[in-house]
Amino acid sequence: MMIAQELGIYVVESKGGAILCLLLSLLCLGTWPALMALLERRGRLPQHTYLDYSITNFLAAIFIAFVFGGIGESTHEAPSFITQFTQIQDNWPSVLFAMAGGVGLSTTVNYFLDNGLNRADILFSGVGCFLVAVCLGSAVHSSNSADIKAKLGKLSGDCETVTPEECQRLFGVEEEEEEKEMENVKEGSAAFLIALENKRAIKVLGKSMVVGLGITFFAGLSFSLFSPLFNLATNDQWHTLKQGVPKLIVYTAFFYFSLSCFVIAVALNISFLYKPVLDSPRSSFREYLSDWNGRGWALAAGLLCGFGNGLQFMGGQAAGYAASDAVQALPLVSTFWGIYLFGEYRRSSTRTYALLVGMLVMFTVAVGLLMASAGERETRFT
Repeated sequence: MMIAQELGIYVVESKGGAILCLLLSLLCLGTWPALMALLERRGRLPQHTYLDYSITNFLAAIFIAFVFGGIGESTHEAPSFITQFTQIQDNWPSVLFAMAGGVGLSTTVNYFLDNGLNRADILFSGVGCFLVAVCLGSAVHSSNSADIKAKLGKLSGDCETVTPEECQRLFGVEEEEEEKEMENVKEGSAAFLIALENKRAIKVLGKSMVVGLGITFFAGLSFSLFSPLFNLATNDQWHTLKQGVPKLIVYTAFFYFSLSCFVIAVALNISFLYKPVLDSPRSSFREYLSDWNGRGWALAAGLLCGFGNGLQFMGGQAAGYAASDAVQALPLVSTFWGIYLFGEYRRSSTRTYALLVGMLVMFTVAVGLLMASAGERETRFT
């Protein structure tokens, strides 16, 4: 069986079941950023969106913990989520690993933490393809930025000196006509880009990429180690637990992981309401509560992310967390939604299209290789 019930706890048993979990996770984790981007492009403040997202993301973790973690019979060797959450078991080192964040190279770290569970030759070939895809992705961004500059170049000759006000004046796009303008102009055209800039919550035209790249780099470093830390939380490779203390089941670790994310996200975004960054408008908690524009999409994004993370950890526990890092190829899905929903890369240069195809091909190969490297972890319940 792909998924079996052991004493009230559902566990993924087979390589096939693990791969299915990872594919579903990839779909979920590649879709929720597109929904967030959709709302930002429609003018909804990111702080409002992320607060909604954080609520359902945590609710998804609670659902997974109770439904799959079991609330029934429990033993010392196979404790349920309720048992580990409500009883003192001296497992705080593992809990802290689950809640912690950090920096590192997750796939390589996971391979060694799992004691070579995954096939190294296939795994690291996939990592190589992953790195090539990332480099191609950077080239796609650079080429697309050059295309945008070329489209707007007739306004000033240098897009970096063009302010949104100048663009609006020169193109004749009035703020009250933004909706009509977005519908009438061709996607990817200069007029479309200006109309989009007037509407979106975070203005990007004429802004330096340094800040954005810095935020992205920091986020990537923080994001890269949550999987190895989760691995340590559930498998205790560093032997931080006292003898006889059961390891955290994947659902208990996921609950604490999501709890940490929820607390940090709510604290940060409430502070950003009153002290916004990136020139976003100032807001308040009362304004957030009354903002129902797009709230359903934001709540859906949180659910997708929560279930996507849960599926990734379920698959990783069964087949190796190094293989589960295949879901980090989420640009495969996000790019599809970007093209389909937002008209991204429309009317771009041949060079951009060639780089884009190369990036998607390399991500596809990387996902295939990482999943093909999957092993089968021995269950602790036997």
